[in-house]
Amino acid sequence: MNGGVPQRFFLFFLAEVKEKFIEYIRFEKRYSHHTVAAYENDLTQFFDFLETRYDLGGVEGVDHTMIRSWLVYLLEQGVSERSVNRKMATLKSFFRFLIKMGKAEANPMNRITSLKTSKRLPVYVEQDRIDFIFDQLDFGEGYPASRNRLILELFYATGMRLSELVNLQEQDVDLPHSTLKVLGKRNKERIIPFGTTMGGLLKQYLDLKRDLFPGQSWLFLTDSGEHIYPKMVYRIVNQALAQVSTLTRKSPHVLRHTFATHLLNNGADLNAVKELLGHSSLAATQVYTHNEIEKLKRIYQQAHPKA
Repeated sequence: MNGGVPQRFFLFFLAEVKEKFIEYIRFEKRYSHHTVAAYENDLTQFFDFLETRYDLGGVEGVDHTMIRSWLVYLLEQGVSERSVNRKMATLKSFFRFLIKMGKAEANPMNRITSLKTSKRLPVYVEQDRIDFIFDQLDFGEGYPASRNRLILELFYATGMRLSELVNLQEQDVDLPHSTLKVLGKRNKERIIPFGTTMGGLLKQYLDLKRDLFPGQSWLFLTDSGEHIYPKMVYRIVNQALAQVSTLTRKSPHVLRHTFATHLLNNGADLNAVKELLGHSSLAATQVYTHNEIEKLKRIYQQAHPKA
């Protein structure tokens, strides 16, 4: 034992500081539910590794060599470089928190560098495939059909995230001004405009919903009138995209990528797209310009005599 301190004390101490850290990122940093869950899972995996591999007397015993050994272990288990980097980001935040709380003197993550990863371009649906969804697909009749079509239209027309759509309420829809109020990451609000076609669809949907489920404030409901949930929305989008696309990924986020890509391909200002998406930095939005660059490269290779 290190310093004669029982290992069970070390594990109890880590569990205690982990709980305080999770409370910190949930309530002070206001991270999303999914981010908090991912951070908590990462730390649990790291602590399990420390328990199995090392015999420590406290969190101050964790050094960069131990973290590197976990990094190697993850890669040996087939975890992707991108996922490993995310876990490293979790540890960086955790040790910064420990220093802030006076539980550690130095951040061992300062001696850890991120792994190199290949740049992954956003996956999006071509314009003619999107047109087919809204012009040719048969959504059926009744409330489920109206809801499912509106969900797809909203994702493509606004670029909002899955969590943002699920948490929309009726009061967030401003039909007279053709805008939606969206609560994004870290509880940051933004206003997204929509066109006349979307306004008509929203009005029709709201009239139908209010007749069937009066008094329900959530914008989207299940067939039985309960608040809709993320897995159901994912399934609705996945089933629609499966009919028009061979893309491996058929998620709501693909429609967010499609929204941004189509805007930029048609001459939209990059800063305007950044605001519509709710990105905190322009760098996050610039990745969408790479799709157009790659498209131009393909055209050049096919058409230029000297290519």
